[in-house]
Amino acid sequence: MTSIRRLFLTLLLLATAAGARAQFTSAPSLQPAQLAIVINDAEPNSVKIGEYYRKRRGIPAANVVHVSIPDKPHGIGIGRFRELKEEIDSRLGPDVQAVLMIWTAPYMVDCNSITGAYTLGFDGSQCAKTCASGRSSPYFNSRSTRPFTDLQLRLSMLLPTESVADAKALIDRGASAGFRIVPATAYYLVTSEKARNSRAGFFPPPGRIEARKLSTRTIQGDVLEGARDVMIYETGMAQVDKLDTLHFVPGALADHLTSLGGDLLGDGQMSSLRWLEAGATASYGSVSEPCNYWQKFPNPTVLLKHYVQGNSAIEAYWKSVAWPTQGLFIGEPLAAPYRKRPR
Repeated sequence: MTSIRRLFLTLLLLATAAGARAQFTSAPSLQPAQLAIVINDAEPNSVKIGEYYRKRRGIPAANVVHVSIPDKPHGIGIGRFRELKEEIDSRLGPDVQAVLMIWTAPYMVDCNSITGAYTLGFDGSQCAKTCASGRSSPYFNSRSTRPFTDLQLRLSMLLPTESVADAKALIDRGASAGFRIVPATAYYLVTSEKARNSRAGFFPPPGRIEARKLSTRTIQGDVLEGARDVMIYETGMAQVDKLDTLHFVPGALADHLTSLGGDLLGDGQMSSLRWLEAGATASYGSVSEPCNYWQKFPNPTVLLKHYVQGNSAIEAYWKSVAWPTQGLFIGEPLAAPYRKRPR
């Protein structure tokens, strides 16, 4: 581990420890009135799931935007993307801090993810060499609770629509997270795929956060099998086995560091959709070859810190990625198992 990385990790851990001593005074998480949902009227599943989500989460009618994207293309061109973004943004008020796109595809804009392009703006320079370093996100490890107000960034996420039943189950998991704190574990795997272990130096040390009933474990191995208390699962593998043996608690986050996890409908490496199908509530993956910069993937310590302090899934995930241009955020954005509870 380099001295810079070690210093960065130490500072983050000190901040996390300070939060533990203070019983993790929770940050306010994103509220339904601050979230807009975008429904694709050209896809019947998007319409059905969008209406279910609106009612389940109490999204204001004014925060619902309807667009039309026929034929479910995996990617869209820059011109169409700019039209789409303008169409969405023109319907949103200043209090909207985040956007949920209710569809599986499109998920790419050239080499950018659609969430990276929407939130940070399309970055054509990344496409000249996708393995080059990325553009820094001003929201990385931020303390902001209002990213659009503070930084003029609206966070974004996709809620996949391949199955109406699966999408409703995902929404229900997110909505049920946070009613009570349940004993759970954050699992971090150091695998035999050495190139995909680039963020292992940022794995939190094994231990327990008593105020959150959350344990942290680092495992040397390629697979987690039979665990029944998964809140976080982060690994580095092109394919992750034994997901059918796991139980993810409501609000669970899970992702794998590999090149094309965000190519949701591709037929190469494991799609990030598999995490949601296995029971996770949110995930992340890159849509174009990023190489193994840790900055292009969720930083485990940053993700843990913000999630246990009460941020929602979309906030914690976005805060954990330093260079998110190629990274796709998927799942139920409002899940917040450690959110501040009314007294």
